[in-house]
Amino acid sequence: MKKESVSSSSSSSSGKLIATTVLPYQTPRLRDHYIMGKKLGQGQFGTTYLCTKKSSGAHFACKSIPKRKLLCREDYDDVLREIQIMHHLSEHPNVVRIEGSYEDAVFVHLVMEVCAGGELFDRIVEKGHYSEKEAVKLIRTIVGVVETCHSLGVVHRDLKPENFLFDSTSEDAQLKATDFGLSVFYEPGQTFYEVVGSPYYVAPEVLRKNYGPEVDVWSAGVILYILLSGVPPFWAESESGIFRQILHGKLDFQSEPWPSISESAKDLIQKMLERDPKKRISAHEVLCHPWIMDDRVAPDKPLDSAVLSRLKQFAAMNKLKKMALRVIAERLSEEEIGGLKELFRMIDTDNSGTITFEELKEGLKKVGSELMESEIKSLMNAADIDNSGAIDYGEFLAATLHLNKLVREENLIAAFSFFDKDGSGYITIDEFQDACKEFGLGDVHLDEMIKEIDQDNDGRIDYGEFAAMMRKADGGVGRSGSLRNNLTFNLADAFGVRDST
Repeated sequence: MKKESVSSSSSSSSGKLIATTVLPYQTPRLRDHYIMGKKLGQGQFGTTYLCTKKSSGAHFACKSIPKRKLLCREDYDDVLREIQIMHHLSEHPNVVRIEGSYEDAVFVHLVMEVCAGGELFDRIVEKGHYSEKEAVKLIRTIVGVVETCHSLGVVHRDLKPENFLFDSTSEDAQLKATDFGLSVFYEPGQTFYEVVGSPYYVAPEVLRKNYGPEVDVWSAGVILYILLSGVPPFWAESESGIFRQILHGKLDFQSEPWPSISESAKDLIQKMLERDPKKRISAHEVLCHPWIMDDRVAPDKPLDSAVLSRLKQFAAMNKLKKMALRVIAERLSEEEIGGLKELFRMIDTDNSGTITFEELKEGLKKVGSELMESEIKSLMNAADIDNSGAIDYGEFLAATLHLNKLVREENLIAAFSFFDKDGSGYITIDEFQDACKEFGLGDVHLDEMIKEIDQDNDGRIDYGEFAAMMRKADGGVGRSGSLRNNLTFNLADAFGVRDST
């Protein structure tokens, strides 16, 4: 179902000017880089085509949204937010990865990985319903995506089998979430009022126009019920009838095939379809439920928030890697870092443009962190590259950037070029010293750091050595690296670092 409240239109009587572009900059022409192929699907707002990248021959899916359907400023903002959220989440293995976005006078195009296995919806129709063993695997993936969304400050708001695609036609194909057109960024405790979603899957509190991220767990519960039975838990002949059932109807566990389904599965469904969102099971609790876990070991705690897990990783890095991340963060586009901007705003409560120790402490507490003050102080010091006593926006981006963006070739080349000022193909100690001054860094043991990175011992760093250091998982130093870096890395290990994307 579409948004219930209709935004003000672009008519002259409204007095509001409508933007003519979604992206904040001019993009290359899509057809200069891609050959368009057959139509893959048709949605409410756009059409998806197969496309081929000219430079590599690789296949992608291109969702083309006609701008004539964007009737007001809010519609343009919604499309930009969808692109930002896809970038924010797209390093997750079960989220369709966005390759890039293009815009011309007529369309906005989202180029993303192609999933050749079709929709989960079509497989349910084909199978009738799934065995419990098959359903466990699928719902574990779906709720894993939900937990990651919530950890990254995103509510999906439109979870349904049509919005999950298989990456191939094989039986063991990987399931991936797509279509974030109704998704929004949120802060802990924030309430939403818009009626959005799809009739069978919408949570009762959405219909009551007062809800939060718990709506995604309800929708996942509806999907689980359908996976096991082939029919939705609440249905009627009309949309209003469906909504009445969602608000007041009883779950049917008597009809076939429910008598032969385990009590544990039914217990989980009842907890996910609890009408009171305050009593409803969380995404993490779903993943720890005995029916989901079976013989696995339950995770001992929810995923760290994106801010916390990435700050821990950043703390383990050497100074060069931190500076390089700052360089990379500053060259990323608005849509790529939009999600991190929202996280920064959430923590920077006084809108000063910097995050103080108190703001970081409160921000981490909001997302469920129970770190001691000394531990938060260590993370703060690690992110505060210029030792100003606060984390500015650029430092925050560098510290919370997903590491997959770090190792992309074009980003590594740009970072290397920043340090290699004379274009010699090498970074020298003098060039490092200049970079440290530029970043406001004080005493840095450059000789020691260069020895760790300089594999051929020629006293300078070439691109291969730089790239190897950047791709290293141990913070950019070897096992014999500086005591401070190794201690910090071990501290991060002790925290139980888990990347939430």
